[in-house]
Amino acid sequence: MRPRLAGLLLFLTAALCPWLAGAQEKRDEPALPKIRLIATGGTISNRSGGRLTAEELVELLPGVDRYARAEFEQFSNVASGALTIRQWVQLADRINELFADDPALAGIVVTSGTDTLEEMAYFLDLTLHTDKAVVVVGSMRNPSTLGYEGAANLLAAYRVAAAPASRGKGVLVVLNDEINAAREVTKTDAHRLQTFQSRDYGLLGVVDADRVIYYREVLKRHTARSEFDVSGVEDLPRVDVVLTYQGASGDVIKALVDLGAKGIVVGAAGAGALSGTQPEAIDYAMRKGVFIVITTRTGSGRVAARGHDSAPARLQIQGEDLEPVKARILLMLALTRTKDGAEIQRMFTEY
Repeated sequence: MRPRLAGLLLFLTAALCPWLAGAQEKRDEPALPKIRLIATGGTISNRSGGRLTAEELVELLPGVDRYARAEFEQFSNVASGALTIRQWVQLADRINELFADDPALAGIVVTSGTDTLEEMAYFLDLTLHTDKAVVVVGSMRNPSTLGYEGAANLLAAYRVAAAPASRGKGVLVVLNDEINAAREVTKTDAHRLQTFQSRDYGLLGVVDADRVIYYREVLKRHTARSEFDVSGVEDLPRVDVVLTYQGASGDVIKALVDLGAKGIVVGAAGAGALSGTQPEAIDYAMRKGVFIVITTRTGSGRVAARGHDSAPARLQIQGEDLEPVKARILLMLALTRTKDGAEIQRMFTEY
């Protein structure tokens, strides 16, 4: 009996050892990062007959459990242009709250419509106080369209949010397997899938089959190093955008001032040239205490900062390389902090 018992024990040991070793390996493996989806709507969810919910979007992602523990919540479900500035503030508060309340949360993915995606992403880049990854994602085709790329974009966004290398890079925009910085990216085509580009600055990285790869960093201030805090803010000061064109009337600028604008961003020609009666209208605005930011409508290049001596001139800010719609966001946030033109110019230089 004893030899038989010894043989049985040897057999059981041989059979169980691989299983026990595998169980130990699983216990030793680090847990997958926890990534939460916050869905706001947009084309990515705009299915014919009813919008996809956050839960349904995650259900479209077979294999996401290879990269992350996927969570989700519904913030809104509308076109990006229907979101209000107040909702932007609430979204920033929500994301800051989630990271503060759950240290185990590794990153967040936010869905957005593509039309104003770059604006919301830049707003979050300036108002989130975290080094953890926040990725904004959308799609150019809706779920009822042949070739819908939303699921692929969303899976790529989860992968980027879960990648340790994404930490500290600010808010990221991921579509078409490309990673761009929120500050630099812009929508360049009304229809094409490769619409989101960073023009002269280029991609931050790519999402390939084997891994997420980065090629460079963003040096401007953002997220954890940002001074902007909207936790006690319900809405932002009114700032409008006007465009320079041949023979442009300054009446539009004057009307915006009279209607209560606290700031106006001018998408000027070239490196800051105005036209028509715009210069006189800008003087009118500054005499009324309204800040003017001069940017370029060209899509790239800088409007360089310069010193100002007179009191009205200190209300004119040079927008550096920010596009007009992003300069508007920075000015709105700057006006929640200060009414000092030199301080606002510093912000445009640093952010």
